[in-house]
Amino acid sequence: MNTVIHAIPFARPEFDAAELRAVGEVLSSGWVTQGPAVARFEEMFAGRVGARYAVATSSCTTALHLALVLAGVQPGDEVICPSYSFIATANAILYAGATPVFADIERDTWNIDPEDASRRVSARTKAILPVHQVGLPADLDRLAHLEARGISIVEDAACGIGSTYRGRPIGSHSNLVCFSFHPRKTISTGEGGMLTTHDPAFAERARRLRSHGASVSALSRHEAKGIVFEEYRELGFNYRMSDVQAAIGIAQLPKLEGWLARRRAIADRYDAAFRPLREVQVPARPPYAEHAFQSYGLLLTSACHHDRNDLLHALADRGISCRRGIPPIHLEPLYLNRYGPASLPVTEEVASRSIFLPMYSSLAEADQERVIDAVTGLLSQST
Repeated sequence: MNTVIHAIPFARPEFDAAELRAVGEVLSSGWVTQGPAVARFEEMFAGRVGARYAVATSSCTTALHLALVLAGVQPGDEVICPSYSFIATANAILYAGATPVFADIERDTWNIDPEDASRRVSARTKAILPVHQVGLPADLDRLAHLEARGISIVEDAACGIGSTYRGRPIGSHSNLVCFSFHPRKTISTGEGGMLTTHDPAFAERARRLRSHGASVSALSRHEAKGIVFEEYRELGFNYRMSDVQAAIGIAQLPKLEGWLARRRAIADRYDAAFRPLREVQVPARPPYAEHAFQSYGLLLTSACHHDRNDLLHALADRGISCRRGIPPIHLEPLYLNRYGPASLPVTEEVASRSIFLPMYSSLAEADQERVIDAVTGLLSQST
């Protein structure tokens, strides 16, 4: 008799009756976009991450675009960012009309290397865009000197929900921080993003820009006593979040602490299994940060003689879905053809030698043991 082995997915969004109920209430209300649910989600999220204001958007990418506009980034400017990130990080810079300048990463944290970034500052540098890669905060203190030179810090916290830097949540430090609610993130609204800030003028302008530049929001018009007409004084965008998405976010936020605890426990079990192995390097856990483990990655060391892609295929053959390291943006044809080659040796090494394992809060311990056994078994085989 053949035994059917179920597949272990790479990631899985977490939805239950609470989200279904919340969506049903919004649909029954008749107000499905830019209404009270969006405002409530913004208020709750700002409180959770320690920001004064939160502005919901259609994605983290659009939040990044708005943040760069708020930072005054214009055509002709340069914005420093890592190449070891999803392509949206750099695309947002192009949307603002600026030029991305790619900095290398640290080999242990996989985050932007502050020293390398500082060397790439020029008279045209307007902002720096550190990424809290896969949930580990970048070392913000080592970038703070750039602000004194008039360079804005815009945090790409797409993976950073729930992580902390020096004891405070990501979202509480810088004046412009952007989050994602994509299905692979710890909190998911299907699609969606959030921009957080401490500046009331930034928050007000971001709310205008996300809705075509309208001077008055739909919710404000609804709540006004009498007739209110909006004006359009600058070019805006349709970067709005729907109330359906916001309702899901409202239902998910109270679950965040439990999900984070489970992700960290899963990461602890992975660490315990893989740390003794010479063939892999486990994720860094620097003393200044608490990792949210949006993903869990291993770096294949020089002691590992297996091809990374061969490992991915072998794990897939065993019903285990994994992912390669993040493809460097500077090697994508869009950027390579525009800007030519760049010298980012650590980025290219980590990208070619890293692998991401299944990570989601409902990952069963038995399934995780399957992953661990498969990885350790493959690494123990001679090439």
